[in-house]
Amino acid sequence: MAMVRRLRAAAAPLARLRLGQIERRSYGSAAQLQYDYDDDYDYNESPSEKEDSLGSVSGRGVQWVVMGDPLTNRQMYAEKLSQLLKVPHISTGTLVRQELNPRSSLYKQIADAVNQGKLVPEEVIFGLLSKRLEEGFYRGETGFILDGIPRIRTQAEILDQVADIDLVLNFKSTEAYLQKKHLAHYQDIHSVSKLMNKPLEDYYKKQKKLLNFDVAGAPGETWQGLLAALHLQHMNALSSSQKLSV
Repeated sequence: MAMVRRLRAAAAPLARLRLGQIERRSYGSAAQLQYDYDDDYDYNESPSEKEDSLGSVSGRGVQWVVMGDPLTNRQMYAEKLSQLLKVPHISTGTLVRQELNPRSSLYKQIADAVNQGKLVPEEVIFGLLSKRLEEGFYRGETGFILDGIPRIRTQAEILDQVADIDLVLNFKSTEAYLQKKHLAHYQDIHSVSKLMNKPLEDYYKKQKKLLNFDVAGAPGETWQGLLAALHLQHMNALSSSQKLSV
């Protein structure tokens, strides 16, 4: 019930937000943002300490954010992690698309913004997110992997009013990966985005929640590396053995 009360408390001011109070950005620009942070995570911690810092608070599932370079196919890895950890993968892009239904009360507001090339108001996005988290709470969900937001520090601050984020998993493209994909020209965009997102970098660094992950290989190799970075190999092995025994 505590989470529901916080969701409702956060929803009220969010619904009243206007352009002068919070910077509006194009929702569609999320796919163009990348994050390049210095990794100050301590890999010398013991497995038990990592499970405490990367895992969930006792009694609930993980509450993670995935972000970073869209060319890393982070959405696929977010979905795989959600299946492994048995928490929903909540994509803000999916939440918005679901409202592009004439029966939705937000249909006209979102459709008009999209059709006119204007900005989808952030209060709409956070309202949808709060609604989804509250619905999940009543369905018995205790965690999530959030994909697509926050993209700026202001959004991260609002998100902290709604949920207790355990970990921010930042997917990064290596130079070798970009060259392999024939996307070397993407480096210029990457550099600009790095400067734009410095405030968000500082925000999560200060909270000690940021974990960088370099994507350099094929999907299978990347998945195994991700499991190792998160110390989840044992869960993946258990999941695989359970499938084989069915």
